[in-house]
Amino acid sequence: MANWLITGCSSGLGRALASVALESGHNVVVTARDVASIEDFSVSHPATALVLTLDVTNDAQRSDVVGQSQERFGGIDVLVNNAGHGYRAAVEEARDDQVHELFATNFFGAVALTQLVLPAMRAQRHGAIVNISSIAARSAPLGSGHYAASKAALEALTASLRKEVQPLGITVMTVEPGGFRTNFTRALAQPGETIDDYAETVGARRHDDAATDGRQPGDPDRAAGAILTAVASPSAPLVLVLGTDALARNRVAIEDFIGDLAAWEQTSLSTDFPS
Repeated sequence: MANWLITGCSSGLGRALASVALESGHNVVVTARDVASIEDFSVSHPATALVLTLDVTNDAQRSDVVGQSQERFGGIDVLVNNAGHGYRAAVEEARDDQVHELFATNFFGAVALTQLVLPAMRAQRHGAIVNISSIAARSAPLGSGHYAASKAALEALTASLRKEVQPLGITVMTVEPGGFRTNFTRALAQPGETIDDYAETVGARRHDDAATDGRQPGDPDRAAGAILTAVASPSAPLVLVLGTDALARNRVAIEDFIGDLAAWEQTSLSTDFPS
């Protein structure tokens, strides 16, 4: 049995992960901005679920949740930074206030929670931090520039943190899901005004969002099970890729990068001081 703290549990992967962890016998601090959306966990698992309100951008709520988690279960063994949302906009269309809120939720909230749980994890010399990213961080599809940037920032920090705390017995892992049958596309934030010149690119992507909603290949419950398996493994990966579509897009992105490395290798080598 481990003590889990999971953010963003009102729906989708967060809710599935909370359910699977509880059914597997773990204690789970289940959090969401709208606590009413997760109250059923306290009914179905009264002894092992602690249901709390958490907006990850709120300093006081973050501290309160970590404190109540430690008081109820004696500590936090696994932190899952899942809370976040998407944003569909051309880079030029994006509104500053929406971009700032996007990063506050997807990146800075996760970083702040991580900093809050690390002192106790260091003291106990074990723990796991799981940051939920997206295949967009690597493939950077059109219309997702700011969202992809927020997740790429989280992945870079995760990779560095893993090197810092692995000698202390703490596991750190990124999860890169592809398309899963959640309300992600229905909850996408959008700018108030769009630009006609992007109608055939970003505009087409918006139409695709509606057409593919509910038909994504990924099963959130199976994804949750995969995450539990990886957390329990002594050789958890730096990046856990989930979904056939995520695997395919990862391979394309990596192959494109390797191709550019080869094509421009001599230019890259030409920039050192002469030996």
